Amino acid sequence: MKRIKESELIINREGTIYHLNLKPGDVAENVILVGDPGRVPKVSKYFDEVIKISQNREIVAHTGKYNGRNISVISTGMGTDNIDIVMNELDALVNIDFDTRQIKRNLTRLNIVRLGTSGAIQTDIPINTCAVSSHGLGMDGLLKFYASQDVIHPDLSEEFIRQTQWHPDLPYPYFVECSKELFEKIGVGLISGITATAPGFYGPQGRVLRIALNHPGLMNEMQKFHFNGHRIINFEMETSALYGLGKLLGHNTLTVCAVIANRALNTYSGDHNQVIDDLIKLVLNRLCG
Repeated sequence: MKRIKESELIINREGTIYHLNLKPGDVAENVILVGDPGRVPKVSKYFDEVIKISQNREIVAHTGKYNGRNISVISTGMGTDNIDIVMNELDALVNIDFDTRQIKRNLTRLNIVRLGTSGAIQTDIPINTCAVSSHGLGMDGLLKFYASQDVIHPDLSEEFIRQTQWHPDLPYPYFVECSKELFEKIGVGLISGITATAPGFYGPQGRVLRIALNHPGLMNEMQKFHFNGHRIINFEMETSALYGLGKLLGHNTLTVCAVIANRALNTYSGDHNQVIDDLIKLVLNRLCG
């Protein structure tokens, strides 16, 4: 069996994986991902107990128990590049033997839920509500670096390119579906639809400050996109990578976001702490109920 090279899987002297700073056994099979490191204790304060605390750069991890079940909450920072690191290292912690540097024969499947914030692009989605992502629309190009043809939906990509008149200079858009198992467990009763994952907060999401956009009408075209009952409901910066890498690695993944802005109505939540707190409790109870 192939031995993974030291430069490919970097293990610190303490036996921890390079970025997450965690050892095998430090992460639970139920994982909540948040972007903001400051949101980790806002989740773990509801745990029955916290057993392990770790911090490295923007990655903070708390592992403990909720309703008697093992659970971890980990911050990723912003963007699909960070999701690439976190997902690969989470998988390595449970599915690679650090002593032999070989892939284990019996693989572990994690349940990974991203709990984040987003901006709605449809007029019928109020701020301070919650939305679950049926698909991630990747506008970042990350998944194209992997052999991902078996997990993306080319029919959605082709129709999206046609309907939006997608600019040829932009990365090829890809669509990946969430875990149906987690959707049925956590997403019941929530607003649902496709989440557009942008590789930035400003230009890629159609915001203009001082730089003109290459495709200024993109958000308007995305608002009108419909195909086989699917529509795009919101913008954020992580879901497509989470879903794509989750499928490729064999993990269940789902994104649930608080809607703190509505781009179509030009509205923003003055105080979104309550909706985020409510979302935390909902996810914890449904994931570990």
